[in-house]
Amino acid sequence: MRSTLWLAFILGLATPVIGAEPFDPYLWLEAFTSPKAMEWVHAHNDITTKALEANPRYTPLYEAALAIAGAKDRIPFPAFRHGEIVNFWQDPAHLRGVLRQTTLAEYKQADPKWTTVLDVDALNQVESKSWVYHGVHYLQPDETRGLVALSDGGEDATEVREFDFNTNTFVEGGFRIPRGKHRYAWEDVNTLLLATDWTPADLTTSGYPFIVKRLKRGQALPEAREVFRGTKKDGGYGVTPTVLHDGQGRTFAYVERPLDTFRHETYVLGSNGAQRLAIPAKVSVLDLVAGRVLYQLDEAWSAGGRVFPAGSIAFTELEATQNSPSALQPGLVWAPGPREALIGASSTKNQLVVSVLDNVRGKAFVFEPTGSGWSKRVLALPENVSLDLGPSDPHSSRAFVNVTGFLTPSSLWLADTDSLAVEPVKTLPAKFDASAHVVEQFEATSTDGTKIPYFIVHRKDQALDGSTPTLLSAYGGFQASETPYYSATTGKLWLEKGGAFALANIRGGGEFGPQWHEAGIGVKRQIIYDDFASVAQDLIARKLTSPRRLGIEGGSNGGLLMGVEFVQHPDLWNAVIIDVPLLDMIRISKIAAGASWQGEYGDVHADPKVMAFWLKTSPYHNLKAGVKYPEPYIFTTTKDDRVGPQHARKFAARLEAMKLPFYFYENTEGGHGSGADLKQAARTSALSMTYLQMKLMN
Repeated sequence: MRSTLWLAFILGLATPVIGAEPFDPYLWLEAFTSPKAMEWVHAHNDITTKALEANPRYTPLYEAALAIAGAKDRIPFPAFRHGEIVNFWQDPAHLRGVLRQTTLAEYKQADPKWTTVLDVDALNQVESKSWVYHGVHYLQPDETRGLVALSDGGEDATEVREFDFNTNTFVEGGFRIPRGKHRYAWEDVNTLLLATDWTPADLTTSGYPFIVKRLKRGQALPEAREVFRGTKKDGGYGVTPTVLHDGQGRTFAYVERPLDTFRHETYVLGSNGAQRLAIPAKVSVLDLVAGRVLYQLDEAWSAGGRVFPAGSIAFTELEATQNSPSALQPGLVWAPGPREALIGASSTKNQLVVSVLDNVRGKAFVFEPTGSGWSKRVLALPENVSLDLGPSDPHSSRAFVNVTGFLTPSSLWLADTDSLAVEPVKTLPAKFDASAHVVEQFEATSTDGTKIPYFIVHRKDQALDGSTPTLLSAYGGFQASETPYYSATTGKLWLEKGGAFALANIRGGGEFGPQWHEAGIGVKRQIIYDDFASVAQDLIARKLTSPRRLGIEGGSNGGLLMGVEFVQHPDLWNAVIIDVPLLDMIRISKIAAGASWQGEYGDVHADPKVMAFWLKTSPYHNLKAGVKYPEPYIFTTTKDDRVGPQHARKFAARLEAMKLPFYFYENTEGGHGSGADLKQAARTSALSMTYLQMKLMN
């Protein structure tokens, strides 16, 4: 009986009962570091690397990718600290990177002089480790101390150590938190608010902490005192303590307790303990500016006799919020127009800087509180490009904005939010020849009649005969917006070789506000996959490309998108790259952090409708024998403790059982990304580009 079920499963013939998991012959690949699983990984890595690296395209692609990744003329992305500029930098001499600093005046120079703060490569040599830098959280307001997060091999879990920026050394006997998926905030120089795995039982089913404690300097972890407790069944990414500071020295401390991926409860921390903040489940605290608590509304908020629409920014007075968190009287800062969507916000000493999409094109505004509300002024930045807010300085009126486009090398601008003066500070030299290319925006009609915009970058003299190799990408989830961006790798390794690149703004993202995302949540998700297929069909109908020359690529949730499209429309493409993917949507909650995304995908074990939907949609469960699929390239990493390599492995194993061709490559480091250092990332790029050129340009 067991062997019959196994045969039915691999042939795609089994029809499991709703509420029960189908039989899975590849559960052993979920033991992601077991000798048997790793033997399988190494064997399949060898097959893929031998095949692709033997291709004459591979070596020049790898050398070009490494040169781009390690180029000295990249824009060093800045952060403000104590009036100076801090940057984390990697190059061929610093594969794991250095944290360094300089003055703002020096940073504006063509070749700034830097002082090394922390050398991660040197630290690895001393400690015989494989640390990957995961950022620093500064003590406010003086920023002389920081909590540095170090990851082993690139996984999400980190070890956290206190760092002294006066001496550029780790603090002897200072705060040190062992490996885990921590959430933390400075309360003052001697106190942390910390959520961690205080005991092995103190994690949610998703593997995230749900208990916040106050840890004093000199205390051992067991001595910390509890200030907030969620439950083991909480969803999302674990409870998160936060302490906001405004430019006048006020603070606002709170804890966000996730109920699922998008819904949460918020609690104000004060002298009376933790008190629930009276905001809807999809309204989040955004920032603190000049004594006003700001909120991002992913659903409508009715309060004080007013209704604030989804997608807006609202505010409450800090003192009233702390004194009466259950009786808020909000006001409006900004509400979106019909085709507008909030992308990001950051604060300077007295203002709020906001970036907005208007029909997927960027704008930036400065808001400042007045006696009667908020003033709104426009930052005069380049038009018809993407604007991404960079870091802002909470102690001054300075803020960075990144300006980018498919054919426009990224530039970094410094804005003064008092005077509205803007100046370009850094511009990336052109990394590929874009003179022969053009960007166009079209719309495809999805299965329900909705217009789905997409961009395509192609040669100006492109023949409309379906012969152009085209790479189509999208994400389609978690309210993440896909906007034009400058990619030296795509330009040099794909566009210059004669390829075209398309980016689809399908539902599930945030390009048109929360409703664009809500349209594809849970069992409504098929519309996302229809949107993507409709864009592909539109590209083909316009003769911009053809199924023979069309490839698709996506990672993480975008990897799930690629898996679904691979199964549902195998005739539409000749190349499919499935990066760090979700593919087994029945066991997703039992793999890595998958249970934390049930707000996005639904809970197959609690809702029969969700189980029914994913049984007919999950890529792993819907591969069918006898179907002519394109030969895919499947990429994952062993150190991915977010999605996990299990999905990719099992999908490949099932293809193999069906005697279907595929390429599989699993990097043994790198976390939920392309690699732990520049060489690993360059190899990842070269392998995938070799595959694409083989499939679409031959």
